[in-house]
Amino acid sequence: VETKLIIRADDLGYSDAVNIGIERSVHKGIINNVGVMVNMPTILDGLSMIRDTKVCLGLHVVISSGRPLLNPKFIPSVVDDDGAFLSSADYRKAPNDFVNLDEVILEIEAQYQKFIELVGRKPDYFEGHAVVSDNFFKGLLVVAKCHQLNLLQVTLNSGRPSLLFKGHSLHVFMESMNKDYNPYQTLNRAVLSSCDEEYPMMICHPGYLDDYLLKHSSLTTPRTKEVEMLTDPQVRAWLYQHQVRLIKYNEI
Repeated sequence: VETKLIIRADDLGYSDAVNIGIERSVHKGIINNVGVMVNMPTILDGLSMIRDTKVCLGLHVVISSGRPLLNPKFIPSVVDDDGAFLSSADYRKAPNDFVNLDEVILEIEAQYQKFIELVGRKPDYFEGHAVVSDNFFKGLLVVAKCHQLNLLQVTLNSGRPSLLFKGHSLHVFMESMNKDYNPYQTLNRAVLSSCDEEYPMMICHPGYLDDYLLKHSSLTTPRTKEVEMLTDPQVRAWLYQHQVRLIKYNEI
């Protein structure tokens, strides 16, 4: 029986080294869904690297890396004194949700419009980067409804995080923050978990390391492990043997 599996790469545009890792994972590997960070400084280079491919492109909305597209004075709840976004650690440490809903809707809308400008069409899927905040999720929902976008909506289903997408439940496998992370094992678990009703989905952050990433991201060496796994010819052969079909979000 064929298993359908979604594997996606997040963070296109984060840095030059991340772009190179994603480019390899697309051109020489098994990635066919890529999340785009339109506010980040290397996004134009990142998009140019995969322009000649048929990958599914999503808008990976950012409120915790780089700088906002809007003037920071319009969104004071999510920026620091320098006008850059607060870090994901700031969100994790906060005792309550400090994100202002009206403000975050403005920035999400600006990033959506920027995606249209850069890519020339609506994103194939729509979701947020690295922040757990009710108001951020509500803001994503508001903008998604406004433009009829395919939102990956977060739900907590029997302990395992899952996402609702076009009425289907997608079971999330993202273990890159684990201490002894092995992407081969995570892929294996995702494939073996599948059942008729739901789609297993492995979220990856392939990339190499450069100075910008090392200064700004808490996720470092696991990115390089993921490039290795995603471009390994034996992985492609293993998926074929196990009758796994890698699908895009726009095939759901």
